[in-house]
Amino acid sequence: MSGPHGAPFAGRVGWGSRPAVVVVDLVRAYTEPGGPFFLDSPTVVDACADLVGTARDARIPVLWTVVRFAADMTDAGFFAAKVPSLACFAEGAPGGWGELALAPGEGEALVVKQHASSFAGTSLGATLRARGVDTVVVAGVSTSGCVRATATDALAQGFRPIVVAGACADRSTALHDQNLADLDAKYADVVDLPTALDRLRATD
Repeated sequence: MSGPHGAPFAGRVGWGSRPAVVVVDLVRAYTEPGGPFFLDSPTVVDACADLVGTARDARIPVLWTVVRFAADMTDAGFFAAKVPSLACFAEGAPGGWGELALAPGEGEALVVKQHASSFAGTSLGATLRARGVDTVVVAGVSTSGCVRATATDALAQGFRPIVVAGACADRSTALHDQNLADLDAKYADVVDLPTALDRLRATD
């Protein structure tokens, strides 16, 4: 991608030899009409399914994240003050909006989080290191929120972040594209879906 910040930016972190796919918050609240965070992006679920299927075929780890709070939201902190609709992810909340749109496979970890980043306050970093992972391939929703935060923290934790543009989505094309451009300039390598699939297939 072309960098929006000029020549000093948009270097490459590249792919390591041990990738894992992290699917961020791909739950019904974002993927189904009527959901409190619905994104009108009909291709994101299928793109994530392609990415996950390719990773499974190549025996590459796949991990999933969901946001979940206590029934009284006492563990939600100021995140819920900024985004009150996060109450849909409280234990026992009506609608089942926190249910994943795709089913994890046997042995695929489900990381429960209370913040935007999949690393903040969770075991994700330790789980990836225990499996020898050096590259975090990020997909899911939303591009400007939890995907961006996860990719940024992956970099801070010493992983190579790869964001798959076609397997992420946001509330508008402009918001999606602007955040991908900024991520690509400063925090991650942004690649298209075919490139990501080819690299996963080529992993030894």
